[in-house]
Amino acid sequence: MTSTHLQDAPVLVVDFGAQYAQLIARRVREANCFSEVVPSTMPAAEMLAKSPAAIILSGGPSSVYEEGAPRLDPALLEAGVPVFGMCYGFQSMAQALGGTVEKTGLSEFGSTHANITDTTSTLFNGQPGEQSVWMSHGDSVSVAPEGLRVTATTSGAPVAAFEDDERKLYGVQWHPEVLHSTFGQQVLENFLLRGAGLAGDWTAANVVDELVAQARETIGEARVICGLSGGVDSSVAAALVQKAVGDQLTCVFVDHGLLRSGEAEQVEQDFVEATGVDLVVVDARERFLGALAGVSDPEEKRKIIGREFIRVFEQAARDIVEAHSGQGAGPDDHPVEFLVQGTLYPDVVESGGGTGTANIKSHHNVGGLPDDLQFKLVEPLRLLFKDEVRQVGLELGVPEAIVWRQPFPGPGLGIRIVGEVTAERLDILRAADAIAREELTGAGLDRDIWQCPVVLLADVRSVGVQGDGRTYGHPIVLRPVSSEDAMTADWARVPFEVLAKISTRITNEVREVNRVVLDVTSKPPGTIEWE
Repeated sequence: MTSTHLQDAPVLVVDFGAQYAQLIARRVREANCFSEVVPSTMPAAEMLAKSPAAIILSGGPSSVYEEGAPRLDPALLEAGVPVFGMCYGFQSMAQALGGTVEKTGLSEFGSTHANITDTTSTLFNGQPGEQSVWMSHGDSVSVAPEGLRVTATTSGAPVAAFEDDERKLYGVQWHPEVLHSTFGQQVLENFLLRGAGLAGDWTAANVVDELVAQARETIGEARVICGLSGGVDSSVAAALVQKAVGDQLTCVFVDHGLLRSGEAEQVEQDFVEATGVDLVVVDARERFLGALAGVSDPEEKRKIIGREFIRVFEQAARDIVEAHSGQGAGPDDHPVEFLVQGTLYPDVVESGGGTGTANIKSHHNVGGLPDDLQFKLVEPLRLLFKDEVRQVGLELGVPEAIVWRQPFPGPGLGIRIVGEVTAERLDILRAADAIAREELTGAGLDRDIWQCPVVLLADVRSVGVQGDGRTYGHPIVLRPVSSEDAMTADWARVPFEVLAKISTRITNEVREVNRVVLDVTSKPPGTIEWE
């Protein structure tokens, strides 16, 4: 393990209302530097109290000279901390340092040609003199602040980048964090490694010991429970806490009957064998099917599944509390005080602007816990992104089949059946889904796509011909998508021969299905899931 720690000297990403603040933080971590998003409303003294290694000022939708626009406190530029401004952040720097920002009438949106006037500078070292950058601005810096050297121009921005190595102040008018800026990551890494002088040696894997120690310190001798879904987040969180406190942890796995083929067994066998966790399995399949009987509305199905999950989990938690309270003076004579949640950093940012003190979204993981449970939360992954959680999982020995599991909705197959959920329809969908997953895995595509929902159109029938006879079966929809964070997505270009094999196998092996169709809609306008 290196000397880098999770929260020591972070790179602060100051969010001025940008749609890409999280993405900037991710790009910083891809450069092996720890990052943290903070709102622009946080006082400069509070930001500097975090002892940041560097500060990045994000873009934003405002004009710097508008009344009520977010303001940059000049104290951030005078503290000796390296600062890098992007788009609105760039203009805020220019204004705070005495430069001129104005509406020149030369707006630039989308891909733009940039002329780099110094390819030996800190930001542009090793890059070509001409490159494509992603712009989104109506205002421009027309006069650079005194002491800052202009190092790039565009047709709409006479000052498209500036640098001051002595004060370690840098900025670009464009968005280097998006893939459309062809050398954007290199510009960002040049700032971090050359301008700010960071070592670039932080990774999620090298802080596992620290995360374990933090969990152990928080929990102490108390007992703790975790609602285990079998997904990546809850599995890694459980494995981490189990390493921290051992048999003080009890995991609760609610089998609601809406899982895909083999998933319950994977949790009960593979996960327990790899981690040694104490697992309680609650078989609630009949309860959930009974509650969903006759219900076709997708929102109503979600509410029912969430409500029933809460009730089942609540009862399981109370059983554990009863079993481990006041039963003598042994090691089990401790109350259950804590609940483990697989909260990730995007949940923290989206629920409170990245201040780290906001309440996590109530629907996260267990669907919103009842107030009378009175558990304290343990969120060991709350500063990590999904890809970093996978790294931690591998370090902890979580089975790869779980670590690399594609995202799966909490309501499970209940929202991948368009229509009423019945035992027969679940069996049909499980069989078709298992074939699709098997063929995608066999083709080596598991890590090339974000996920591939398989949807049963239960209330739709189509005419087909099978065995020289007319059939009237269900259609199955394949929805393979590519994405970085599920906020936007595009349909994945799965090779035709793989799609053909999936279709042939499903229509041959699942007798109730006589048609397989491919969803080629991006998000937006479509969502990843159908319901």
